[in-house]
Amino acid sequence: MTKPPLTLFMAAPRGFCAGVDRAIRIVEMAIEKWGAPVYVRHEIVHNKYVVDDLREKGAVFVEELDECPDDRPVIFSAHGVPKSVPAAATAREMVFVDATCPLVSKVHIEAQRHADNGLQMIMIGHAGHPETVGTMGQLPEGEVLLVETVEDVSQVAVRDPERLAYVTQTTLSVDDTADIVAALQARFPAIVGPHKEDICYATTNRQEAVKAIAPDCDALLVVGAPNSSNSRRLVEVASRAGCPYAQLVQRAENIDWRALDGIASVGITAGASAPEILIEEVVDAFRERFDVTVKVVETAQENVEFKVPRVLRVLRV
Repeated sequence: MTKPPLTLFMAAPRGFCAGVDRAIRIVEMAIEKWGAPVYVRHEIVHNKYVVDDLREKGAVFVEELDECPDDRPVIFSAHGVPKSVPAAATAREMVFVDATCPLVSKVHIEAQRHADNGLQMIMIGHAGHPETVGTMGQLPEGEVLLVETVEDVSQVAVRDPERLAYVTQTTLSVDDTADIVAALQARFPAIVGPHKEDICYATTNRQEAVKAIAPDCDALLVVGAPNSSNSRRLVEVASRAGCPYAQLVQRAENIDWRALDGIASVGITAGASAPEILIEEVVDAFRERFDVTVKVVETAQENVEFKVPRVLRVLRV
């Protein structure tokens, strides 16, 4: 039986970013240096396949530091942690490695600098997301006010409208954030913004690539985890950019083939914590059902690389 023709538009860049790649390497190198088990506070990155793979290698994932023994190394996830976490680890004389993405650390430093200058912080982010919790936890309680929407801006109660600064979660929708920033600037004209955009290069690049292919696609699939902020934003971006059906899938087995009945073109991208092997798995699933033509649409090139912490570059004694 002849397979129906299908064009697959592959967004580029897609998948792993430099911060995720670094965080995974940190866990692997820690296991190599200190042996298993190595404890990891929170999922190192938001991807089940990656977490399961590291678990098989000897990583033990926990939600809180209290679940870790004193005599084993612990790694803090790429999303960052409140200041209280490394302080507690130091008090317990634990060996710990911070895998916080350097671009998240930049936001932490920025927040502290503004606070040192006497400014109250407003954070644009998602309540409960580990990155938001980590950034807000850089300063004493009440010093960082969270806004999630334009509507929140009109409700936020500040100490002094003349002494404000804002930071953002690094994985947000570029367009949504721009609207919230505009609302903040309209209500608080004196508010101070970051020297350089907080939303990271990888988030921005993946959203731009989706915008480039979405109008040409009958459907668009984002390979990523449901708890991955940047992956969920890609689904939203695709819908807004004109794609009639955009869906988040963890693996090829999660594809809803009935929803794709009769289509002629599909876009494929992946969140910053999804490995290329899962993208290839999705492409192979389409090849089984369709006569596939692949078109790669590249909107940017990425050559960013972050070094792992020095403690892991020193050979095991």
